[in-house]
Amino acid sequence: MGIEEKLPAGFLLSTVETFAGLARKFSVWPATFGLACCAIEMMAAGGPRFDIARFGMERFSATPRQADLMIVAGRVSQKMAPVLRQIYDQMPEPKWVIAMGVCASSGGMFNNYAILQGVDHVVPVDVYLPGCPPRPEMLLNAIIELHEQIKHTPLGVNREKAARAVEEAAMRSLPASDMKGLLA
Repeated sequence: MGIEEKLPAGFLLSTVETFAGLARKFSVWPATFGLACCAIEMMAAGGPRFDIARFGMERFSATPRQADLMIVAGRVSQKMAPVLRQIYDQMPEPKWVIAMGVCASSGGMFNNYAILQGVDHVVPVDVYLPGCPPRPEMLLNAIIELHEQIKHTPLGVNREKAARAVEEAAMRSLPASDMKGLLA
């Protein structure tokens, strides 16, 4: 015996969180952080063949203060890591990160002291996009996956609680340098 039975058919019931999630989902402005060959594929996604504008993302922001999505495309050196973090910190909340390419996700073939073994050591990553280099279609798929995350992201205090829980879980996880692979 709720309000649902008293309303006429076809009346839309939802929450403010759902409407805000839909609005945020289609108004994401990416900040470019292209560092290597993956950046060329990211630029191709903005062209007429792949048309990233279908998702409301045609405006790649040159300033972090007007962006809420950082696409890290390519390998990140140890010297570039503090710059990456500074740009991430300058972005307004809520903000999301896509690690584009195997180099941004895990260091790729550059297993040495100069290249960061995954940008998740510096910034929290929402979507990992594999490939060397990943095709623009793969970037569009990662954006669709991120849109689903954005749509279901809670607001206000609930978002802060969820973000804190994710960060605590990440801090408890085993560092990548301590992980043993198949060759260990």
